[in-house]
Amino acid sequence: MATSFQNFIGGTWCNSSDGKTFENRNPADWNEILGIFPLSTSSDVERAAQAADDAFRSWRLVPAPERGNILLRAAELLVRRKDEIAAIMTREMGKPLTETRGDVQEGIDTAFYSASETRRMFGINTPSELRNKMNLSFRIPVGVCGLITPWNFPMAIPSWNIFPGLAAGNTFVFKPAEDTPWTANLLIEILDEAGLPKGCVNLVHGAGSTVGEAITKHPLIRAVSFTGSTATGKLVAQNCGVHTKHLCLEMGGKNAQIVLEDADLDLAIEGVLWGAFGTTGQRCTATSRLILHEKIHDEMVERLVSQASKLRLGNGLETGIDVGPIINEKQRKNIERYVAIGKKEGAACILGARVASGGNLDKGWFFEPTIFTKVTPDMTIAKEEIFGPVLSVLTCSSLEEAIEINNSVIYGLSSSIYTRDINRAMVAARDLEAGITYINAATIGAEAHMPFGGVKATGNGHREGGWAVFDFYTEWKSVYIDYSGKLQRAQIDI
Repeated sequence: MATSFQNFIGGTWCNSSDGKTFENRNPADWNEILGIFPLSTSSDVERAAQAADDAFRSWRLVPAPERGNILLRAAELLVRRKDEIAAIMTREMGKPLTETRGDVQEGIDTAFYSASETRRMFGINTPSELRNKMNLSFRIPVGVCGLITPWNFPMAIPSWNIFPGLAAGNTFVFKPAEDTPWTANLLIEILDEAGLPKGCVNLVHGAGSTVGEAITKHPLIRAVSFTGSTATGKLVAQNCGVHTKHLCLEMGGKNAQIVLEDADLDLAIEGVLWGAFGTTGQRCTATSRLILHEKIHDEMVERLVSQASKLRLGNGLETGIDVGPIINEKQRKNIERYVAIGKKEGAACILGARVASGGNLDKGWFFEPTIFTKVTPDMTIAKEEIFGPVLSVLTCSSLEEAIEINNSVIYGLSSSIYTRDINRAMVAARDLEAGITYINAATIGAEAHMPFGGVKATGNGHREGGWAVFDFYTEWKSVYIDYSGKLQRAQIDI
């Protein structure tokens, strides 16, 4: 019988208010039920928001370095349990153990980084324009924050938000994806064991249409961070806008790797294999477009197909697996739909485009790594996010044309260029419309101490990761100290 799991509200593990549940299954072996989780309601969000608001009153007054000490203990617990968590995560969402260990490591890195920043949340202090007056500014916490996260990085993405948010003095109502609830429970267990006060983080499982929507509308929740599709992000933005909440959106991507004629092709092939087919293409930073200079196009494609055809599909718990399953049946059908559209619009499929089958692959939602050539910028598969192991190859005749192709989509998350020419690399870094640009590296591989996010339809200007995330999880307070003993009117009495 499958294990039953619970929400975590006000420091107590509890069932949903109406007792309804949902199943968590292994995408590599759909017959394996990993656990039963609460299908929560808006009433559960109400309790969680109230618990977070009550906790905020005291948590915000805890000295920031003391808050950092709790995060340090959480980091140490994550280190101790890294392999255990990685194995559970692989069972939940499918990517190989090497990748899930990296996912946990992002959580570890973010915890250590956030703990260190609790001694560095500097204000900006400037001279006053008046005599006998001092101007100061401070970062203060926002309050109760809502967090809605996806399934593809079930430890890293919650960590990017919860750890710096707690460091800044905020509290949370956290809704993880229904496909990866177990990893979320493990993170909460660790924070609880590390000594986080009751109510500072509240975990509410359930559907986005109920729990997620309730978070975006609740009056006690002052800020919301959402990572997911652009379509859902727009709905989140509407709700948060009506209720004047702070909002951080991290949404879609249609990332391109540019390879110029002077590039190291061996290195470029390694990059696109990892970028396009790592995490089975289920990353917002995945390489879904490959823009090749016409002089090296044919050689690059031939070598790429040869290498991609050798990638091994299977259960990520097995040794030597390169590509895991698609997260669920609905998403695999969506990938099949895009492949059919690509063929209909005239792209040439030269690899894959099939459901992977045979042996243990029949138990899960596997799809073969797929490559299309003869793709033009106006084709659907060159414009829309597929979120699967599907790569569209386009051709350019110059750096300028490559940049134009890259910038022709509505998204702007990650980008990449392979060239030995530093001058052209610098032009690309300047002109590519993206929040992230890699020089001679794949479009994926963000580091925890750097800002992460995109432009255009990818986001709304905020950043996760690094020092920039504290700009979202804090507000500025200006303090004027007048010790002149008389009324001084700024601008008027200068």
